[in-house]
Amino acid sequence: MSLRLGNLGRGALTLAVVGALGLGGLLAMRALTAERIAEQQRASTLRALAVLLPKEYDNDPQTDRIEVVAPAWLGSEDALTVRRARNDGRVVALLLEAVAPDGYNGDIRLLVGVDAQGRVIGVRVVEHRETPGLGDPIEIARGPWITGFDGRSLRDPAADAWRVRRDGGAFDQLAGATITPRAVVGAVRRALQFVESHGEALAMAPVGETLAFRDLPPQEGPTQ
Repeated sequence: MSLRLGNLGRGALTLAVVGALGLGGLLAMRALTAERIAEQQRASTLRALAVLLPKEYDNDPQTDRIEVVAPAWLGSEDALTVRRARNDGRVVALLLEAVAPDGYNGDIRLLVGVDAQGRVIGVRVVEHRETPGLGDPIEIARGPWITGFDGRSLRDPAADAWRVRRDGGAFDQLAGATITPRAVVGAVRRALQFVESHGEALAMAPVGETLAFRDLPPQEGPTQ
């Protein structure tokens, strides 16, 4: 009996060790995967910054940055980064991280560049999980759709035209996909509204400051 119990005990111990090793390996793999995803997102953000910066600036927008919590405007309860480009001390562009939370397959993370006149310098998708072949043409590498925001403002087109064409707006939808471009158009519009409403606070905040905005963007009419 004691020998059998001893064998059972050793078996249980072996299973426990194997289980612990397996769990440790799984956790290590998850940590490595998360680190790789974060690194890919950082690299994507750096590539986008290189394109969206204004033509003339004399500071380092990577260090001249603040954090902003503005869920109704920027689409996330998390703090998102706003970088400032300056020329001779004057802010000439804001580069905002923004999230379209209503993508077809979840969050679409964006970088939106806005100049001092409230015009879009450009928009780039940093991360998304949209359906390949349908929603992924929002990526610049897969098509020019995202460049349709270049030079736009809240007055070009008019406020009620900041929609996809299917909803009576000025922006093209993608072939076979409306939800994805609708989400991106909405996120860019709210980013522009945020700059129009709070741009001075974003420009004046000390480097490293975290600002919180709990107010709401202007009401949007219903989509069709």
